[in-house]
Amino acid sequence: MATHENGRIVESAIEARQGERGPSVLALLTISTGLAVMIMGLTWFVWLS
Repeated sequence: MATHENGRIVESAIEARQGERGPSVLALLTISTGLAVMIMGLTWFVWLS
C-alpha cells in the first residue's frame, strides 16, 4: 500500500506500474493476434474464391 513520507507518496515497483507482469498478458496478445490472422485469412479465402 502506498505510504506518505516527507510529503511524498512512496509505492512499491508493482504499485507504481499499476499491475503485475505475468503470462496472462502474453496469452491475451498471442490469442488475439492469432484470431485476427485467422479471421483475415478466412475473409480473404471467401472473398477471392
